[in-house]
Amino acid sequence: MEIQNASEILLIVVSSILSIFLIVAIILGIYLVKLTAEIRRVAKSAQSTVDHLGSAVNGLSRLSSPLFVAELVSKYIKKITKKGKK
Repeated sequence: MEIQNASEILLIVVSSILSIFLIVAIILGIYLVKLTAEIRRVAKSAQSTVDHLGSAVNGLSRLSSPLFVAELVSKYIKKITKKGKK
């Protein structure tokens, strides 16, 4: 009879521990879903920032190209020579 009581007590203890682990696993699963959504939001924001920086760098590279500088200088020279002829 004592072995049966011991097994019942052991069953109650193991069931209690398993139910606690189940509750903890559910809570961690909920937090994991929230964390995944937050990571996705941050990744979209970072991608948007990188896209904007890429377009800004393209604009700056155009301004620093020798062809752009040569065109700018030639426009000013033409303006100066037109004013000198008048």
